[in-house]
Amino acid sequence: MDNQATLSESRRVVPQNTWVLITNFKLAYTLLRRPDGTFNRHLAEYLDRKVPANIIPVDGVFSFDVVIDRSTGLLVRVYRPTQAGDAQPSYLNLEQPLSSDVAVPVIIFFHGGSFAHSSASTAIYDTLCRRLVGVCKAVVISVNYRRAPENRYPCAYDDGWAALTWVHSKQWLRSGNDSKVRAYLVGDSSGGNIVHHVALRAVESGTEVMGNVLLNPMFGGMERTESEKRLDGKYFVSIRDRDWYWRAFLPEGVDRDHPACNPFGPQGVSFDGIKFPKSLVVVSGLDLVQDWQLAYAEGLKKAGQDVKLVFLEQATIGFYLLPNNNHFHNVMEEINTFVCSDS
Repeated sequence: MDNQATLSESRRVVPQNTWVLITNFKLAYTLLRRPDGTFNRHLAEYLDRKVPANIIPVDGVFSFDVVIDRSTGLLVRVYRPTQAGDAQPSYLNLEQPLSSDVAVPVIIFFHGGSFAHSSASTAIYDTLCRRLVGVCKAVVISVNYRRAPENRYPCAYDDGWAALTWVHSKQWLRSGNDSKVRAYLVGDSSGGNIVHHVALRAVESGTEVMGNVLLNPMFGGMERTESEKRLDGKYFVSIRDRDWYWRAFLPEGVDRDHPACNPFGPQGVSFDGIKFPKSLVVVSGLDLVQDWQLAYAEGLKKAGQDVKLVFLEQATIGFYLLPNNNHFHNVMEEINTFVCSDS
């Protein structure tokens, strides 16, 4: 009875297309997770609807794949806008230099999926990256990072760092009168978590990141927060699900207060003397880990960092995947303003 009530409530709040999409994701995810902590990767690849890169422009955007680290097989998918009157791209001119007059943002995107699911070629993320190109007039680099549990911490962070380093090494990604790479880190769910940790490495190494965008970032800790208890099992996510993914990703033998999970927790890195990139943190009021996301934004604020929090009371996870709600359009505008304010 309780499960049926929860199902009915979520259907009233969530747009039908989004409800169907995320319900299907949840069903597939449940099939893939095994109680012993292993994961049915073969079935996951079969169920994941993927699309290839396409150098033929669609709605003014073309894409191509590049292997940037042969030792790990790390691949990125590059999305570029076309201009009116441009010739159709060929394989010989995919890396044409960006504008020397106009500053062009380069968004390094990390997909969600709780560190275990999805990829740079997952159809719903391919569509989202194309939308980001159109909204922000940006180049988007979607990172096909290695996934858990086969590749635990810190593999996803290592791949994110490799992607940022690669972006900064490419002359054709420089733009504007000052000929610099304007790199932004953007991610949802586990991708938002990766954004934070790659940005921290960038600060420590002196590599420039213009800003971070974290959509419903995946953080946690040992404490059971009020939102976790109140929303457990509602709106697609349960505490049990979250715990499984943390066990699959974190080093064996550590708990959820590990800084990968709880960056401002008892084991977190001190932000004393650190100038962190400006951050846009988007939190959904129907996401059970919202308290951890709010604590993250508050941690940045207390550390004297530049952070903007966007709290969407009636939004649930994945609202940004389909343009069928006002939250989607509002957040796309927030991202556009955030990214383009430095141009």
